[in-house]
Amino acid sequence: MTTTIETPILIVGAGPIGLALAAELGRRDVPCLVIEQSDGVIYHPRATALNARTMEFLRRLGVSERVKQDGTPPDFPHNVLYVTTLKGNEIARIERPSHGARTPSPISPERPQRCNQLWLDPILVELDKSFPSVTLRYRCRYDSLKEENDKVIVTAMDLTTETPVTIAARYVIDCSGSHTSVRRQLGIAMTGAADAEHHLSVFVRAPELWKQHEKGKAALTFFIDEKGNWRNLVAIDGRELYRFGISGKEFYDNPDAVDVEKYFTEAMGGDVPHEILSVIRWAARDIVAEKYRVGRVFFAGDAAHQNHPSGGFGLNTGMGDMDNLGWKLAATVQGWGGAALLDSYEVERRPVGLRNISQAFNNHIDNRDRVSHPDIAKDTPDGAAARTRMREQILSSQPAMVLTDGVALGYRYEGSPIVCADGTPATADTISLYEPTTRPGSRAPHAWIKEGQSTVDLFGKGFVLLRLGDDAPDAAAIEQAFRQRQVPIETVTLTNPDIVKLYEKKLVLVRPDGHVAWRSDTLHQDPLALADHVRGGV
Repeated sequence: MTTTIETPILIVGAGPIGLALAAELGRRDVPCLVIEQSDGVIYHPRATALNARTMEFLRRLGVSERVKQDGTPPDFPHNVLYVTTLKGNEIARIERPSHGARTPSPISPERPQRCNQLWLDPILVELDKSFPSVTLRYRCRYDSLKEENDKVIVTAMDLTTETPVTIAARYVIDCSGSHTSVRRQLGIAMTGAADAEHHLSVFVRAPELWKQHEKGKAALTFFIDEKGNWRNLVAIDGRELYRFGISGKEFYDNPDAVDVEKYFTEAMGGDVPHEILSVIRWAARDIVAEKYRVGRVFFAGDAAHQNHPSGGFGLNTGMGDMDNLGWKLAATVQGWGGAALLDSYEVERRPVGLRNISQAFNNHIDNRDRVSHPDIAKDTPDGAAARTRMREQILSSQPAMVLTDGVALGYRYEGSPIVCADGTPATADTISLYEPTTRPGSRAPHAWIKEGQSTVDLFGKGFVLLRLGDDAPDAAAIEQAFRQRQVPIETVTLTNPDIVKLYEKKLVLVRPDGHVAWRSDTLHQDPLALADHVRGGV
């Protein structure tokens, strides 16, 4: 017999993007169903780096402190090392004092953290289970879909009972990753640098690793020999777990023949007590879907964009998709979102995907294709000179790979149909440096209102209209217009001179995702038109 289910929102894939999207809908009391063909257990480490913006999303969901607790210890340094081997010569070092720890940041209430999916996914699963409106269904495989009138009919299979499942949903969100069959069935192509780089990923336990050398702890270590930079070590828990990466098509094609023990020992510079837990192969590409939406089906995360891990943009870009789409789906299901609101998802997020993929590609080219020297690992004058040249090259380009506040916080929604552009020039869009601004389309800046409360904490449910300064115009007319359209809105008055200066205008309207929708020093001449514009009703 076939099981039939109806739900407003179906999410295909229970990775971090799908789970976070379910939580975002759950906190808004919007019913959703998540299906996942696996059992949900992460057996091999995946994404680890969480940038400041992702941590802000997790703060909104109420789990940022849990992430810090379960992830890398707060005193663990997020340094990046380039070495010949761990016991050999250090070539370069990039420190990231703005990452980790719990000290205040001038640009965000949260700092970048390291919490692998081994721990992040269970945190999000527990959160989802706390919402009555969220249903998680593991061992349920997506098979196909078809759109009928105002619904999407999905055929799935319960792999535990071998029972067919039919799901009727108003909207389907594909969060099933790079191997998605949803996007392929709908014929959506990917564009970009399609040539793959091939890797082996080795999960290693090495409890005594940091006692084996004098270079200190590091989040990322790259090993450079005469062939260049083709091996790396990623700290997973800051204690004893690591991912050892080996790049090369010859390793990918025949992984069972690779002497992983040999390559690990060579990179360490000698014997180090360790245990190989698992080995998988994977291919990296820098590509973006031609469309982020087909009818009632949307793509988010790796289903919409894939990139080399250089810079750690993959999961974080997907979390931005979640943040953008979550409130728009909720608004549509709850009836206050306009007919054009969901159309803005692709307009806003695809350019961000292209931007981040481009930077990941550049990071990859700079980091992988740098020419080495036959003597770079030797303790000779030629070897020392080669290491000096390599160090200069690394420090001239690679901080852009690991210091990315501009990428994390500085993306903006230019040309969005639900943003009221004010004609002001854009701030610089840089990789490493974030410049706070309330220019429409940008993330509303962080400032501390009081101890423990950031301006960022004001946003996340409905719209927020900020009145900046004692002389800010009365906002009653705007509030009335939004309520006439049943759009949730709250007015907050802030008089702190530093915040008033930071926010630039006397009235700043912020969307539920924390991006500025409109700003002015005077009241809008047609508040109802403003409400319709920003809710996608125009």
